[in-house]
Amino acid sequence: MREIAAVRPAVTVAAIVECDGAFLLVRERTRNGLRLNQPAGHLEPGESPPAGAARETLEEAAWHVEATALVGVYRWEAPDNGATFVRFAYAATPIAAVPGRALDEGIVGALWLPYDEIVARRDEHRSPLVLRCIEDYRAGLRWPLDLVQDVVGEGAGLYVR
Repeated sequence: MREIAAVRPAVTVAAIVECDGAFLLVRERTRNGLRLNQPAGHLEPGESPPAGAARETLEEAAWHVEATALVGVYRWEAPDNGATFVRFAYAATPIAAVPGRALDEGIVGALWLPYDEIVARRDEHRSPLVLRCIEDYRAGLRWPLDLVQDVVGEGAGLYVR
């Protein structure tokens, strides 16, 4: 029987925001130096994934956005430390910038980049998820927001196969 890993996968959310052919990215400090990423972060308790993606975009890029569709769910293992991430990536419509808003710790700034420049700067990406999510978005992958369901209430039912 396979041992269960001591650390469970981290559930993260990300926003894929496009405006006038450019995508919203953030420059963030990591243990590997400055890297480019979508506005993204850990899902908080009690938070729906679309709400988390919108919150992360406000906190990291100072933009209000509205999630419109699920682009995909991605599992990735970081090669340097084996950490596993499960990312829910959402297409999001930009609503309004919030000038002067302080950004999350570690975020150097937000920038809008065209696809070609994002590809050219792939060595600066935080992970392969950055480009993969944008490419899936550009390929038209969209799932309804209600594909991921919130389940509330208590239950003691027994599941039998």
